[in-house]
Amino acid sequence: MSCIKDWPVADRPREKLLSSGPATLSDTELLALILRTGHSGSGSSALDLSRQLLNRFGSLRAMVSAATAELCEVPGIGSAKAAEILALGELARRFAATSLTPGTRFTSSREVFAHFHERLRDRKKEVFFTLLLDNKNRVLREIQVSEGSLNASIVHPREVFQPVIRESAAAVLFVHNHPSGDPAPSREDLELTSRLRDAGTLMGVRVLDHIIIGSGRYVSLADRGLLD
Repeated sequence: MSCIKDWPVADRPREKLLSSGPATLSDTELLALILRTGHSGSGSSALDLSRQLLNRFGSLRAMVSAATAELCEVPGIGSAKAAEILALGELARRFAATSLTPGTRFTSSREVFAHFHERLRDRKKEVFFTLLLDNKNRVLREIQVSEGSLNASIVHPREVFQPVIRESAAAVLFVHNHPSGDPAPSREDLELTSRLRDAGTLMGVRVLDHIIIGSGRYVSLADRGLLD
């Protein structure tokens, strides 16, 4: 297999990007620019290595969501290249996430979903967030309460409401993800929401919603009438 530097200039990914723009490059070519070098042991170029990665994982999203050990199973991918790939995925997720600043006001569950979806859809563990709101439902702070196991987020009402009391929040929104990609609420989700709603009522804090994030979809317990 020939090295990329031996190719005609117009066919080299870097030169192609600089002359025609990044949109003209394929996923394989863009990834090759990130990897920079191939696998000297097999004579593979960076493009060959990129093609092997995409064939192995099936898509860019699956690749950047893989574990380091999975990436390193591909010949030519060591810890350094695996770190580059994972950093690429995290940058993409951060870029895609909508910004959240104090004073933001969510008017629908879909807006909350849009804010959290890219950050949470590929997480391997359940992560539970609380959004603290003022009396006009404007965001005061976003707090990650816990990170659980593969299929359970360990949350206690005391941990949830400590920052609520400290910040004198008037209302809250709860958000967590389902690593399976299916946002259908479990029995545990419903029981936890009931306990949190009751705790909020005792403290005079309005629980506006509990939104469960899956892959490309979500469930709002408020929209389903499960907070009444």
